[in-house]
Amino acid sequence: MPATAALLLGYLLGSIPFGVLLTRLGGAGDLRQIGSGNIGATNVLRTGRKGLAAATLLLDMAKGAAAVLLAEALFPGTAMLGGLGAFLGHCFPVWLKFRGGKGVATLMGVVLALHWPSGLVYAAVWLGMLGLVRISSLAGMTAAVSAPVSAAFFARFELVFLLLGLALITVWNHRANIDRLLSGTEPRVGAKGG
Repeated sequence: MPATAALLLGYLLGSIPFGVLLTRLGGAGDLRQIGSGNIGATNVLRTGRKGLAAATLLLDMAKGAAAVLLAEALFPGTAMLGGLGAFLGHCFPVWLKFRGGKGVATLMGVVLALHWPSGLVYAAVWLGMLGLVRISSLAGMTAAVSAPVSAAFFARFELVFLLLGLALITVWNHRANIDRLLSGTEPRVGAKGG
């Protein structure tokens, strides 16, 4: 029962579509009809509203971290399930017919809350790749893959399989981006389109 409750709590937190809510409240329209149609911060940036994009990024991270911390506080020993629920809720929110975001920011929040050193590695890889190549999808996928690697490096083996699974889902969610990367048509940060 506590495990189910933690998973459900995480899912409900993760399924809050902050990108959609903030762009609508900010008068930027329906995010799902803009750019790639994705509900994450990168697509919010395509509205030209940098403040809304930054807020979306922070809130998507925060809901992942909050799910982990609340699950552990309310149901000790369920932190990982709370994080799993938040990630799945973000990627597959019931309110949006299970068409959500790609999970990069929410996963960072989850990783930070589960094991902050791995979270710092995630952030460093994400920001480093973003600064180097200016391709959001590539930076996000690389950061996601770094999570299970850094958990193993820090001997947090209990986290490795969970983080590996979430990294694989993140990469799968980027499959259209991967096609564009291979064809050389993936836009750089600040450009219009996919």
